[in-house]
Amino acid sequence: MGPLLCIFLAAAAIFLTYNFVQSRRNRSSNAAHVSPVTEKDRKVNKNREPGDWFAEEFVYPDIDPCPFPLKDVRPVPYRAFRYGEYQITMGIRTMPWSEWIELDSTYSHWQRVRKFRVRTRGHDAVRVLPAREDESVKVQGGAWAAKELVYELAEYLPRRYPSSFRITRLPSGVPAPSIGGVSLAWGQQQPVQTIEALETGEKFDLRVLEGLDGVEMGEEAMRIITGLIQEDVALMIEGTDGKYYFQAGAICIPGFWRMRDKIGMALDDIHISGNVPRFKEKLQTSMEKFFKRMPVDKPVIRNNYFMQICKPSAHVADNDDEPRLDVEEESIDPEELGWSKSTNGPEDSFLHGHGHSAPPAPYLAPSTIRLRSERQTLRRLPRTGAIVFGIRTYLFKIEDIARERGVADRLASAIRSWPDDVGVYKGRKMYSEVLLKYLDEWAAREGVGEEKHGYPY
Repeated sequence: MGPLLCIFLAAAAIFLTYNFVQSRRNRSSNAAHVSPVTEKDRKVNKNREPGDWFAEEFVYPDIDPCPFPLKDVRPVPYRAFRYGEYQITMGIRTMPWSEWIELDSTYSHWQRVRKFRVRTRGHDAVRVLPAREDESVKVQGGAWAAKELVYELAEYLPRRYPSSFRITRLPSGVPAPSIGGVSLAWGQQQPVQTIEALETGEKFDLRVLEGLDGVEMGEEAMRIITGLIQEDVALMIEGTDGKYYFQAGAICIPGFWRMRDKIGMALDDIHISGNVPRFKEKLQTSMEKFFKRMPVDKPVIRNNYFMQICKPSAHVADNDDEPRLDVEEESIDPEELGWSKSTNGPEDSFLHGHGHSAPPAPYLAPSTIRLRSERQTLRRLPRTGAIVFGIRTYLFKIEDIARERGVADRLASAIRSWPDDVGVYKGRKMYSEVLLKYLDEWAAREGVGEEKHGYPY
C-alpha cells in the first residue's frame, strides 16, 4: 500500500469519525403483582399506588446502528463545565434512545478492570437485595428488574453495535420468558437465548437465569451485565412510601464511593449521607417528583465531573516470590479507574461521605491529575417499573485536555466558581494550587477568553 493511499484512508477515517460525533451533538419479587397493560391503558401507572407497577408493552423506536467497529470509536470528549456562576440543578436533558449505552475503543480495557473488580470485590461490586418488608415500608427485591435489564441490553446492543455483538434467539415454540405476562423480547420475536461480545470473546447464555430464582438469579443477571457494557448500573425501585430504593447494583468502577455504604437506602438518604451540597434545599423535592412521574418513553441524561489523582507509571519488579493482589491491580488498573486510592485512601477504610480524604500525594503534578467525567442516564423499565441509573465514566489526562482550544481557561473558571461546600465535596483543596497554575499557564499561552462552545462537550 503506497504512502498516498495510507494518507487518504486515514483522512477518510478521521472525516467519518468527525461526522459521527457531530451527528450525536445535533440529535437532541416484582413479578408477583404486575400484570400486562395495553397501550391505551398505560395511564393506569400514572395513578398507581406507591410501590405498585403494572407491566407495560413498550414499542421501542428504531435504534441507529453505530457505523464503526468499537476499535475506531473514540471516547466522547465530554467537558461538562462552564464559565459563569456555578448552578446546583438536576441538569437533565432528553436522551436519544440510540445513545442509551455508550461503548468505545476502551471497551476491552474497561472489561479487564471490571472483571478484576467482580473477582476481587464480590458483593462490593455486584449485589441484589431481596424484598424488604417491615413496619415502615415494603419494597420489592431487585432480582426481577436485573433480569429485565439484561434482556433489554441483549436486544439493544446488537442493534446499536452490530459489528460487536452477536445473538441467537430461542426457537419458535419454546415458551418465552416474561415478566408480568409481557415477553422479554422486543417486538414479535422470540427472546434472546445467547449474546456474545465479540471484542472480548465472552458468550452469555441467558437460559441460565431460568434455572435460578430470587437474589441468586438477580446477581447472575448483574454479572452478565458487567460483562456486556462499560457503565455501572444501579436499580432503583419504588417502595410503599413513594420513595425509591437502591435494590440492585453492578458498581465495578465507582472511584469515589462504595456500594456497601448505599445499597438498600432511599434516594434522598443516599444523597444526604453522602454530603451532597445543598441537596435538601435545591434538589430533594424536584428529584423525588421526577422519579415518581418518570414515564417509560422519556429517558434522560446528565453529566457530572470530578478531578482525580493517580499514581505515576511505575515499574513492578519481576522477582516477587508470590503473586500480590496490589501489584496485579496496579497492572490491570494503573489509572485507578475502579478505586482512586490516591484521592480517597484505601477502599476498605474509606469513610462514607468523606471523599478526597487521602493524605497529600508526593507525586501530585499535572501529569497525575485526571478529569473524571461521568455520563449519567435514567430510564424506566416497562415490565417492572424499576428505574435504571447508568453511570458511564471517562478519564481524561489534564495534560491532554488543556491543549484543546478554550478548555484550560473554561475549566479553571469553573473550579474557581465552586462555592465553598461544592469545593469541599469535589476536593478542590487537594489539587487546586497545582492544577490552576497549570491551567492558567495554558490559557495565557493560548490567549483566548470566554468563548461559546457546545455544552457539555
